Amino acid sequence: MLTFGHRSRNIGLVIEREEFSVSIRPAVHLAVPVDDLSAARAFYGTLLGLPEGRSSDHWVDWNLYGHQLVTHLVPDPVLPAGNSEVDDHDVPIPHFGLLLAAEAFHKLAGRVRAGGVSFLVEPYVRFPGQPGEQWTMFFRDPAGNALEFKSFRDESQVFAR
Repeated sequence: MLTFGHRSRNIGLVIEREEFSVSIRPAVHLAVPVDDLSAARAFYGTLLGLPEGRSSDHWVDWNLYGHQLVTHLVPDPVLPAGNSEVDDHDVPIPHFGLLLAAEAFHKLAGRVRAGGVSFLVEPYVRFPGQPGEQWTMFFRDPAGNALEFKSFRDESQVFAR
């Protein structure tokens, strides 16, 4: 158990270890810029199959496997920032994505491939035989946002060294 307090007042924040377990995760909210909401709907809704939530003329909420992804209309988004080398591949920075079960990972890879999206990094096994062995793939949405999806051989090894 971790406790944080303030010296002058007895204010504490207690975080139980169970909140950080692999099987129970809080939902993430992520907002990303897009330059065309119709293209975002075709990509996230039709191609990736994400259910659409609330929307306006300037943004659309998506259910990204239980997480809230919001595509906000930004006329001239500044993307991408750069790359970093990981396992002999150029990884786009910034990027976002999810850790999926193996079946969901391969199903999504098939949808992306069938939709004609170019992979920045084709689906492959990263770090074979090492802690953190995982399937991974990278691709971009129509606005240039980079996405990475992973599937760990053993999800308990996500933070293994």
